[in-house]
Amino acid sequence: MRSFNRRGFLSMLLATSACKVAASVLPTAFLQEKDNPTWAGYDQAVIIDSLGGPGSSSTSDVFLALSPSEIEDIRKSGLTAVNLTVSGVGSYASDYDKTIRTLAYWDAQISAHPEVLLHVLKTDDIHEAKRSHRLGLIYGFQDATPFGEDLNRLDIFRNLGVRIFQLTYNRRNLVGDGCLEPGNAGLSRFGRRLVERLNETGSLVDLSHAGERTTLEAIEASVTPVAITHTACSALAPNPRNKTDAELRRLASKGGYVGIYFMPFLRSEGQPMAADLVLHIEHAINVCGEDHVGLGTDGYITPVAVTPEYKKTFAQEVITRRQLGISAPGEDPNVYLFIPDLNSPDHFNRVAVLLSRRGHSDTQIEKILGGNFERILSEAWKT
Repeated sequence: MRSFNRRGFLSMLLATSACKVAASVLPTAFLQEKDNPTWAGYDQAVIIDSLGGPGSSSTSDVFLALSPSEIEDIRKSGLTAVNLTVSGVGSYASDYDKTIRTLAYWDAQISAHPEVLLHVLKTDDIHEAKRSHRLGLIYGFQDATPFGEDLNRLDIFRNLGVRIFQLTYNRRNLVGDGCLEPGNAGLSRFGRRLVERLNETGSLVDLSHAGERTTLEAIEASVTPVAITHTACSALAPNPRNKTDAELRRLASKGGYVGIYFMPFLRSEGQPMAADLVLHIEHAINVCGEDHVGLGTDGYITPVAVTPEYKKTFAQEVITRRQLGISAPGEDPNVYLFIPDLNSPDHFNRVAVLLSRRGHSDTQIEKILGGNFERILSEAWKT
């Protein structure tokens, strides 16, 4: 999570008027109120961010110990668990070593804060995290580059506690094509063997950042339901990082899960707000059904403080991503990767309140906040 690669500095906004979300259809924002709204079922629900993590962007790409304020933000969040990126991204030369270092870092943080953090290896650990009021960390990859050419490394990663594996990150790798590859060549034979091994070992396949053919072919290749842990709906904001209705529909037909992120890709122009997020959630529900949709913020628990230092660091990381070839078209160092009216540790609670005010039932909200992701983890992990 403390890596500019995982953070995914993807702030591009396509300047296409046909892609705009009309302001007239956006639900009224509720987060400017002085009160602190709370969804009544929040304390009882299992709340899971299907891509995110503790900490803050100010310590990105630096292995700093979690600060007291970041620990307090974890408590304030009310989150039960999070899919935490521990892999390197985009480099066959360095991602294996970086992954091992990142795994060691998070193991150390869990050891330093056992009253706050819990390593999740099976679904029972999620229930324990909820019972003990801790945050469960589910180790996950955002690229297959740490495997190199050796699928036997899966045993190493599994033994080190990784349970979620994303196949591609934007560009082409040995597994298949990412969403920014114009060739859209799909899943390779190596990739099909990886999917097979992931199924055999009870690991969750993640198709975020994957190209359309890679997504559809991996859904078909997997014998267990797969996830797209963080994305949005291309029907509302056409964008290579978002998924088409065809992809979402096929995902749901095979029992899969999609998490909607808190990213600039929610809109084709301008800064996304909570209202935009709700539109994507509701569209995904209409396409997939309420049993297949959740939230994968692609962000941090601690709010973003837009300081001069942050602006400088952010701009440099956009440049670095371009140099690595993993940036999306139109990335802008002046457009940041968070939703202003959800820039708070309790952002899941705030989304729940907004969904409730839009008329969604408590049962449906509970599924979106974490129940659906817990279900797919149980099916993939076979526990």
